[in-house]
Amino acid sequence: MDGEAYDVLIIGAGVVGTAIARDLARHPLRAALVDAAADVGEGTSKANTAILHTGFDATPGTLESRLVRRGHDLLRDYAARAGIPVERTGAILVAWTEEQRDALPALAEKAAANGYHATELITPEECYRREPHLGPGALGGLVVPDEGIICPWTTPIAYATEAVRAGADLRLNTRVTGVTPGPEGHEVHTGRGVLRTRYLINAAGLYGDAIDRMLGHAAFTVTPRRGQLIVFDKLSRPLAAHILLPVPTAMGKGVLVAPTVYGNVMLGPTAEDLDDKTATGSTAAGLAMLREKGAAILPELLEEEVTAVYAGLRAATEHADYQITAHAEQRYVTVGGIRSTGLTASLAIAEHVRGLLAEAGLPLGEPRESTPPRMPNLGEAFPRPYERADLIAADPAYGEIVCHCERVTRGEIRDALHADVPARTPGGLSRRTRATNGRCQAFYCGAEVRALLEAATTGERNA
Repeated sequence: MDGEAYDVLIIGAGVVGTAIARDLARHPLRAALVDAAADVGEGTSKANTAILHTGFDATPGTLESRLVRRGHDLLRDYAARAGIPVERTGAILVAWTEEQRDALPALAEKAAANGYHATELITPEECYRREPHLGPGALGGLVVPDEGIICPWTTPIAYATEAVRAGADLRLNTRVTGVTPGPEGHEVHTGRGVLRTRYLINAAGLYGDAIDRMLGHAAFTVTPRRGQLIVFDKLSRPLAAHILLPVPTAMGKGVLVAPTVYGNVMLGPTAEDLDDKTATGSTAAGLAMLREKGAAILPELLEEEVTAVYAGLRAATEHADYQITAHAEQRYVTVGGIRSTGLTASLAIAEHVRGLLAEAGLPLGEPRESTPPRMPNLGEAFPRPYERADLIAADPAYGEIVCHCERVTRGEIRDALHADVPARTPGGLSRRTRATNGRCQAFYCGAEVRALLEAATTGERNA
């Protein structure tokens, strides 16, 4: 790939970078998306809390507020067309202290200032009517009916698939080691050679500040903020009908309980500022804190089996808002400081970046029609392949279950291994199919799943 030349190159194949690639690939441009990892969505994006935000609690007037509000509508529409599972569960901010109860009207006013007018203040009795398993002591709540849950894994894969089908180059396992600006663009140095591009976009997430400094800027510093979470067994799903949000205080947003589109219930996250951008391990102290908080919010949840624990790192900066800046004289756009709301805002961020590029002088040309790919369904609220007689009749592989915990079929695994953006790692295969993510954590199906993955990758190497 040494010496390849592009009109625009995006560094970072998370949900934001893939959204930008999808948007730009619809135009008559030669575009590339590069990432150091072996798969799209491998960094911050894979450990998102998976909430489709309305933006009701964003700071009014900020770029984040505007893009989350716009992104919510864009992503709901896109998800419906692409088959990305979304459930409009609604959320309830539950007040457990008088201070939190007194803060609820101001939160409703804040939502209205953000253009969201559907919140509803409810009494303690109504809280328990809507969520009968809540712990004792709730003093009231604020309902946000349009908050929802989404699959954070399928979303960047769908974006990347659409970008690749439109002609964008996806270059994984390609770590950027330096950038040399020039009069006509940039030389991007990677572990696999040099790429040339007229315009450069930095969507590198946790490493966005490092890329920014390669271009001579130091407007922000990323401090990785670890969020640990506990995922409870599917039998716990009836305990939580809504996303149960804490009332933000001066001490932060706190811990939430949320159902997932996969049929589980999630508790978390913690918020720990670290120095290490690779510290995605869980800690005994973090999990103990979550269990203590969870016991107060939904006591019966702590009696359920734990399926998994995981931790993700958010790209927090010293600024309260997104750090999206165009440096027109350098033909360079920074997309930094995108925290967990970046999933919801992703398509709106892509729109915004496209506008900045046009203002910086990139001739976009007329966009082509682009149809979202129809993605495999991973959500429990929608028919899965093993339940569909029509699919099984046409191809018996969809009736042959390999992963029994998550009811993943041989046909789904085969499709993921031969897709436009194929799975090439165990984690990538899990995120495309849910295989090995269940309560046995690959104890029973792991060997067969690995064999299928190795057969596909060995065949490629020998081709």
